[in-house]
Amino acid sequence: MANRGPSYGLSREVQQKIDRQYDPELEQVLVRWILAQCGGDVAQPAPGRDGFQQWLKDGTVLCQLINSLHPRGQGPVAKIQASAMAFKQMEQISQFLQAAERYGIAATDIFQTVDLWEGKNMACVQRTLMNLGSLAVAKGDGLFVGDPNWFPKKSQENRRVFSEDKLKEGQNVIGLQMGTNRGASQAGMTGYGMPRQIL
Repeated sequence: MANRGPSYGLSREVQQKIDRQYDPELEQVLVRWILAQCGGDVAQPAPGRDGFQQWLKDGTVLCQLINSLHPRGQGPVAKIQASAMAFKQMEQISQFLQAAERYGIAATDIFQTVDLWEGKNMACVQRTLMNLGSLAVAKGDGLFVGDPNWFPKKSQENRRVFSEDKLKEGQNVIGLQMGTNRGASQAGMTGYGMPRQIL
């Protein structure tokens, strides 16, 4: 899987476009958050895209992160162990992804296992972790550790309740989106089929 040769032509252009989406500043924010959230259990990664990928590749850091967002002893990943075997690493990544979806991340916002393990789309990995951080801040359950300003705020529901009288009153108003006939006249119009007069 990971020992593919270099890509050429259109495949190479597509991969370069994906690689350009990777944000080094967002990487620093995510590393600071993960280190703060997981406490002293996690070592500092090497700087750069490849260092970030190697740090997360075996899935142990991700599983510790998702467990830290739940009350102690109630984490969704029961067994976290470092392994050099590829299928074990990919299994732990997929456990993190399933737990993130149960936590509330939309399925469309979650990266694929190979995006991280092969390092093909690290920008997608960053977006998933950023969405996870935003959701953890928005939940406000006291389990988020770090600066809430690191992540964009999630929009929250602002439900409005109107009385029946107010709703009936709104049916009588013609909104300006519908258009208006104020100021309209037929001055200067010619009859249908007649040529326009040019002076």
